[in-house]
Amino acid sequence: MSVSVRRIYEPPEPGDGLRVLVDRLWPRGLSKDAAKVDEWPKALTPSTELRKWYHAGEGTYEEFAERYEAELAGPEAVALLDRLRASAAEGAVTLLTAGKAPGESHASVLARLLRSPSR
Repeated sequence: MSVSVRRIYEPPEPGDGLRVLVDRLWPRGLSKDAAKVDEWPKALTPSTELRKWYHAGEGTYEEFAERYEAELAGPEAVALLDRLRASAAEGAVTLLTAGKAPGESHASVLARLLRSPSR
């Protein structure tokens, strides 16, 4: 299973496979043509409230990850996770984010969930 996380501002690479934007907002200064995004499942993005809470520095990454995973427990998100997990079993999936620290973002939480067996 191949799931990776990259910044959307990096140029697309042949090994990216399915390119999935996992941010709620479209990245500033980037055209849709240049981004080469295959999917944009907004139901997998953190809620506006959670995103603002985390970016305001009110909690730790671990707290954010717990709250985000709780948000992903809904039926629509579970179905999308299962579909992306199946895609990753067949080929590469690259989760794209505009965040400057992808390793401590919702994208890394998603990547971890996609690499694990379905719940």
